[in-house]
Amino acid sequence: MMQFFKKHQLGIFGIFLGGILGYAYYHFIGCESGTCAITSKPLNSSIYGMVMGYLVFSMFQKSKKTIQDV
Repeated sequence: MMQFFKKHQLGIFGIFLGGILGYAYYHFIGCESGTCAITSKPLNSSIYGMVMGYLVFSMFQKSKKTIQDV
């Protein structure tokens, strides 16, 4: 279990940070009319932030090269 967290630590950090930033976007900016698909509800905004955070932070994770890749 710890090996999994160590291997994916940047992606997991991106999920947490993205969730916090997604909720902050909903709270401070949001959507006044309620018709915005992502920012009208805090859950939607947080989940979107989590996905985007994972995608951005996982780009910087180094992959191990195997013998087949060389």
